[in-house]
Amino acid sequence: MSTAESLTAEIAQQQALFNELRLQNTDGAAIDAAKKKLSELRKSLAMIGKAGGSTGGAGGSENKDAKKKDRLLLKTAKGTRDYGPGEMFCREHIERIVKEVFTSYGGGCLDTPVFERKDVLTDKYGEDQKLIFDLLDQGGEQLALRYDHTVPLARYLAMSGGTIQGKIWQVGKVYRRDNPVMSKGRMREFMQADLDIVGTWDSMIPDAEIVSLLCTILSRLDVGEFTVKINNRKILDGIFEVCGVPPEKIRTISSAVDKLDKLPWGDVKKEMTDEKGLSSEAADKIGEYVKLKGGPSLLDQLKADETLMSNASAKDGILEMELLFTLLGAYNVNDKVCFDMSLARGLDYYTGIIYEAIVAASAPPGFSADATSSTPPEAALSPAPAPKKKSKKPKTEDADEEEEVDESQVGVGSIAAGGRYDNLVGSFTSAASGEGKKGAQCPCIGVSIGLDRIFALVWPKWVEKGMRSKETMAYVVSVGDGLLVERIKLVQELREAGIKTDFLAKKKPKYQAQFAAAEKDEVPFDILIGGEELKEGIVIVKEQKWEFVDGKKAKVQSTDQGTKVKREELIEWLKKTPTYLNWSSGKLI
Repeated sequence: MSTAESLTAEIAQQQALFNELRLQNTDGAAIDAAKKKLSELRKSLAMIGKAGGSTGGAGGSENKDAKKKDRLLLKTAKGTRDYGPGEMFCREHIERIVKEVFTSYGGGCLDTPVFERKDVLTDKYGEDQKLIFDLLDQGGEQLALRYDHTVPLARYLAMSGGTIQGKIWQVGKVYRRDNPVMSKGRMREFMQADLDIVGTWDSMIPDAEIVSLLCTILSRLDVGEFTVKINNRKILDGIFEVCGVPPEKIRTISSAVDKLDKLPWGDVKKEMTDEKGLSSEAADKIGEYVKLKGGPSLLDQLKADETLMSNASAKDGILEMELLFTLLGAYNVNDKVCFDMSLARGLDYYTGIIYEAIVAASAPPGFSADATSSTPPEAALSPAPAPKKKSKKPKTEDADEEEEVDESQVGVGSIAAGGRYDNLVGSFTSAASGEGKKGAQCPCIGVSIGLDRIFALVWPKWVEKGMRSKETMAYVVSVGDGLLVERIKLVQELREAGIKTDFLAKKKPKYQAQFAAAEKDEVPFDILIGGEELKEGIVIVKEQKWEFVDGKKAKVQSTDQGTKVKREELIEWLKKTPTYLNWSSGKLI
């Protein structure tokens, strides 16, 4: 049996191996295996420690230490958080708008499992492959949490034989083992809303439809001014080819270019040359192209480039962009779109049009992601790297320990992104058909909207505007005797009429306690019933209003005694009020 000393030595050896594998960027499977073994060794050591502590005697003090360590730490897991009722009301408002637009564009809803077989998810995400959350062996299946909605959708379409056509939307949580920046909505567990158009359609029509849908959603949400950056993977691949990038390096160079929204050209060029082995000359040629951005007029400049137009991929992409801008003009959204040659999108499965939506808060503070500057790329100065927060915890050799990010130096990033992926479904059907066999193809294009990042933008404005924190519209209050049965009957009558209603769950509640409960929930209508009101067949309705006092919401104090309304006319009376008619806006003040 292993002793504590031998296990400690073995853990140190395994830790050194794990760190070496990470530094060498070894295959992810080897790193995972080393990490799993390290975890098992630590568990074994912990078990020996517990066994030794239970023998009593001199181990009494060790027992006390163990008890202290066993205290439950009440916190959410890293990269996750709870949302209170007020925040959830705002989030549901955002989600409701997104779903309304999805359905208004003809979408149908799909729900896929939150975890997938690991072999379904592997080799789809390029350099982000390492961010997939693996699950332990579950009854003989190697599983992982879904990284996005796109690959599960492609698996679903492949299982149907690639025969489905139409618009499909999904809203749900996805998972990435990234370094989180909670205040900017960059998390490990987060909500994404996707709409994809699947099947074979005429060129660029689905692509323009998706861009229009995205502009409609962002215009209806309070995110401020936004821009949808658009590019075409065919043009990018053509640029890489004419600039001398070897075919095997095209995807990794594309991933480097994709960082131009966070890093200056000098840093991106250094990654291309020093880390990925591209020649300085090829990198400089790429730099001349990726600094370009504009509107439809940029196409004329590209078409005048004989070298670029001689490349079949680039030419095809440029002609597609020309048609796309014509259609976007019909949708009247060209003013919200920017043709940005630096946009690359790091995921491996994109094959054509790509896009992402940004706002002013997307870029890191103080950094201008302007790849079109007339300043030569070599002259671009690198901003100081984002400082890391100094951890108050002592440094350890724990493989899972990660440095904290200074959130003040990080931007929100893109709030929505997507593109065309014509081969992903086919890769699944081919793999399922067997080696050497070609499966059914199903071209797709879609967009993913980051609801947590949008919430990070909308929530401060929501609070500033004094928006509601709950849906309750009416609160039934008893005057005098508790009148529990009568209160319940009235509450139920209102609920059945579609008016969200509540009451205090007490037999004989105090009068002021009922008003206090209604005020806490920001309920606009207090509906009073008492013995006299029941005899007369009426209720008294008191409408409550709120205002800002020193930047905070406060109920307006009023001497109004309320309005007498006949019981049988109450529902109609409430539904004619401005409060009811404007209820969907979420406004309280």
